[in-house]
Amino acid sequence: MKFDKAVFVGIGESSLSKENWTKVDALVSKRVMLKPDDPQLKSQLADADCIVNGFGVQISKELIDAAPKLKYIGVFATAFNFVDTEYAKSKGITVCNVAGYSTEAVAEFVFGTLLEYLRDLEGSKKLGREGVNEYSGAFGGELKGKVFGVFGLGSIGKRVAEIALGFGADVRYWSRNRKSDYEAKGVKYEPIDELIPKCDVLTFHFAHNPETKNFMNAERIQKVKKGAVLVKMISIEAFDVDALEKRLSTGDVAFIFEYEEETPKEVFQKLLKYKTCMIYPSNAYATNESMARRQTILIGNIENYLAGHPINKVN
Repeated sequence: MKFDKAVFVGIGESSLSKENWTKVDALVSKRVMLKPDDPQLKSQLADADCIVNGFGVQISKELIDAAPKLKYIGVFATAFNFVDTEYAKSKGITVCNVAGYSTEAVAEFVFGTLLEYLRDLEGSKKLGREGVNEYSGAFGGELKGKVFGVFGLGSIGKRVAEIALGFGADVRYWSRNRKSDYEAKGVKYEPIDELIPKCDVLTFHFAHNPETKNFMNAERIQKVKKGAVLVKMISIEAFDVDALEKRLSTGDVAFIFEYEEETPKEVFQKLLKYKTCMIYPSNAYATNESMARRQTILIGNIENYLAGHPINKVN
C-alpha cells in the first residue's frame, strides 16, 4: 500500500539522507516538495492524501479543508501544537509526530550548559589559550548535593532527572501527573510553589499550551532563591519576561535559554544585556545521532500507518 500523493511542507532535500528519500519514494506514488509560503500549496493539497510538515509549519483548519482526500499528517518534530489535531481527528485524519528522537541530545545539552556556566569553562578556555596555567577567577560550584528541580517529567525531563541523580544531586520534580516509577528511583515530588524557592537549579521541560503560558509569573520568579540557575528548554511564553528581566538585573540568578526562531527579537534584546543570561542558538536537539533517529522515526511512522497500525499518534 502507498500514498497516492505526499506533500512535504517546509522540509528540504537535505533534511533526509538520499537513502531515506529512497525509502520515502517507495511509500508514495508522487512526492511534492513545497515551502510553507508557496502560492501553490493549496492547489497541490487538492488531491493529496498525505502531508509531512516541518517544525513550526502551521497546518490549520483552512489547509486541512483544502485537502479533501487527506488521510495522514506526519510531523517532522516532537512538538505538534502547530497542527490543528482536533479538527484533523474530526475529519478522520491521523496525525503522528517523531516522539523522543531528541531526548538524549536535549538532556545532555542541559548539563553541558550548566557545567559551562558553573565552572566558567568559556573563561577558562580563554585563559588557557593565553598561556595562563593557574585559574584565578571564581571557583564555581558543583551539582552534587544541590537541589535540582525538574519541571515537567516527560521523556526529556525524566532523562534530565536520571542524569542529575548520577551527579549526586537532590532531584525533585513537579509534573501534571505523579510519576511513581521515578519516585521509586529517588526523584521526589513537590507542588510547584513549594519546590521553586528550594531549588539551586530549575530546568523546564513541559509542553507549550494555554495552561503553561506565563507559568513562571512574576510571583514565582521572585520566589527563586539567590544564586539559582534556570534552564529554559520550553517556549519563552512560559515566562513573564518583564519580571525575569527585573530579576536578572539584580545579578543574583542565572538564566540559560535557546534563542528559538519564534522568540520575539525584543525579548532577545532585553535579555542579552545581562551577564548572567546565557543565550544559545536553537541546537539542543541536534546531534548526529538525533538527526538520524528523527528520519528513522518519520519513515517508520509512515510505514506503520500504511500497514494499518499507526504509532506515535497524537490525536
